[in-house]
Amino acid sequence: MYDTGKVITGLVIFVGIFTFAFWYTAGTAAPRPEPKLDTPEIQKMAKKQCVEDTQFMITTHMQLLNKLRDQALRDGNRWYVNSKGEKVWISLQNTCLKCHSNKKDFCDKCHNYAGVDPYCWDCHIDPNRSEL
Repeated sequence: MYDTGKVITGLVIFVGIFTFAFWYTAGTAAPRPEPKLDTPEIQKMAKKQCVEDTQFMITTHMQLLNKLRDQALRDGNRWYVNSKGEKVWISLQNTCLKCHSNKKDFCDKCHNYAGVDPYCWDCHIDPNRSEL
């Protein structure tokens, strides 16, 4: 065991190189994106509100979209009654994207930040997409 110093030095260098990326970027998280709500449709609306309140939509919109998809396509019920008792027509293209038409600045910003790839666009077509 005459090489103990070399082994310990090698381990320290290895740990330093291996963990460099973690401690170098500590405390420098990217700022949370703020989705743009300045679409022409939203600006025209007198009462600017989504199908549910903002906090609910931020935290659980994907669960709601899955629930609405099942309700509309599997059960044949195209009406959603929100927490305020208001009836809303279930349609991603004609209800959600009518107001949130800026998919790049609204949906994609948050999804890219969170590192998620929703499968909505496997079936639905982005109305503002230029290619076929």
